[in-house]
Amino acid sequence: MLFTISGRHLEITDAIRSYAEDKSSKLPRYYNSITSVEFVIEGNEGGHQAVEIIARGEHSNVFVATETGSDVYACIDIALHKLERQLRRKKEKQRNNKHISGATKHESFTEETDEGLSEELS
Repeated sequence: MLFTISGRHLEITDAIRSYAEDKSSKLPRYYNSITSVEFVIEGNEGGHQAVEIIARGEHSNVFVATETGSDVYACIDIALHKLERQLRRKKEKQRNNKHISGATKHESFTEETDEGLSEELS
C-alpha cells in the first residue's frame, strides 16, 4: 500500500507522519483492495487544521473523508473513523451482492403470478 502525506501552509513533522502512517496501516482490515492512501493536511491562520484522506482501491474505487478542527491528531482520528465506515459499508455491499440466491427471487415471483391468476379465474 502506497502512503503519501502532504501539508498546505503547514510543516509535516515526523510525529504527524508516523501517526498517520500507523493509523492508516489498519485500513486494509476493513477493505483489502486499497492500493494507496493520501493525507492532505491544511493549516489555516486561525489555528484550525483540515485533514483530508483519500483512499484509492482497485477498479477505480475512491474513498474520501475530511475533518476540520483545532488538533491535527484528533482530526486524523475522526477522518479515519469516517473512512473506515465507508470502507466497511462498501465491503458489506459487495458481500451481500455476491450471495443473493436466485431461488428466493423465483419463489416470490411465482407466488405473485399465482395470486393474480387465481383472481382472474374467479
